[in-house]
Amino acid sequence: MSHFAHVINGIVEQVIVAEQDFIDTLPDPQNWVQTSYNTREGVHYAPNSSNPDGGLALRGNYASRGDIYDAVNDVFYKPRPLDMNGILCESWSISGPTWAWTAPITKPPLLENGYYNAYVWDEKAQVWHLESSVKAPITTGVQEA
Repeated sequence: MSHFAHVINGIVEQVIVAEQDFIDTLPDPQNWVQTSYNTREGVHYAPNSSNPDGGLALRGNYASRGDIYDAVNDVFYKPRPLDMNGILCESWSISGPTWAWTAPITKPPLLENGYYNAYVWDEKAQVWHLESSVKAPITTGVQEA
């Protein structure tokens, strides 16, 4: 069984699991595009894993409802993101091989100075704002019984 995205005017309407033979019987088989559940940001991962396995990274990303299908590049990707105020991030860009949106300024690190930090983008100011910060747990390497 494979995953197929139903694409209308470049937008994913739904994703189903089916055999190619079934897709071929539908009234609009040309609007169904195969997608790989194991492909994220241009990398194929082992099933149920976060480990790349060197497999074929089919169409950039696994398709989800509302995603964009770019027929020219034959890839799926998320719609342009919104910033902390709900403003479209016009300054962000997207390209292969990851087909993930990239801010014009690199996001600060998640873990810094012993704290986990969550940042949000401000499109008008073109900066990352610290949204929250939580002290990282101290690990001793000793496991409790």
